[in-house]
Amino acid sequence: MRFGISTHLFHHVRLGREHLALVAAYGFEAIEVFATRSHFDYRDPEAIDALAQWLTETGLALHGIHAPITDTFGAGDVWSATFSNAVSDTANREAAVRETEAALQIARRIPCEVLVVHLGTPATKSNPGDNNRNAAVRSVDEICRIAEPLGLRVALEVIPNRLSDPASLVSLLDTDVEARHAGICMDFGHAHLMGDVADAIETASEHLITTHVHDNRGREDEHLVPYLGNIEWDVALMAMQKIGYEGTYLMELAGGASPATILEEARRARQRFERALAQK
Repeated sequence: MRFGISTHLFHHVRLGREHLALVAAYGFEAIEVFATRSHFDYRDPEAIDALAQWLTETGLALHGIHAPITDTFGAGDVWSATFSNAVSDTANREAAVRETEAALQIARRIPCEVLVVHLGTPATKSNPGDNNRNAAVRSVDEICRIAEPLGLRVALEVIPNRLSDPASLVSLLDTDVEARHAGICMDFGHAHLMGDVADAIETASEHLITTHVHDNRGREDEHLVPYLGNIEWDVALMAMQKIGYEGTYLMELAGGASPATILEEARRARQRFERALAQK
């Protein structure tokens, strides 16, 4: 079992060595890079080389890459235009897939395990035609073909739209996707917004390959540190034990005025996770 932090924590600013050093200082072993060009320019080979050096210097592993969902992200959860790989418009869908392919330049330079992919866009940010199932299937097939030679598993994230609840993702993987290296990223916060987290874990169990760990109060996607919302974590972690998950718990937390304060809260949450998971 390993614990990591998504650079979502620093999403509104340009990623720098100091951010990775801070994550390592609080005892986390890995990161997931959120591929947004305003945050980390994955099209710049020098930026990728710098990231490789920072990882070596801080002792962190690159667990995964979050595929692009927008090209610009600002403070206060402000997005520019979104990338939808499930949009019914062919040109826009292909542009989203090409952007994901561009982000995989990171993996060509730095070993990592998973590519986390949103199918379409969250229902609250969707435009008409954004979340078309046939388009999503075509995109998953294309992304899997691109990722396979790099040794990456493709993790389709549980997000709040009709394509990406756990049952829909399982159906898509079982009936429409031939790639055996595809699976599901269990996003606990998103599952909580859509229903019962333990049920979501059980539904996704055979395909669950990675996680996004965060909390909320059941109304908004707040990306809080675990135990600061109202997810029943003891129940959720018992469900994870039941299915035999031993992979990375990757905390995807909202940024704030003091990342150090958030990371200290995350460190304490990790300790509670470890105690809960140690119980048989």
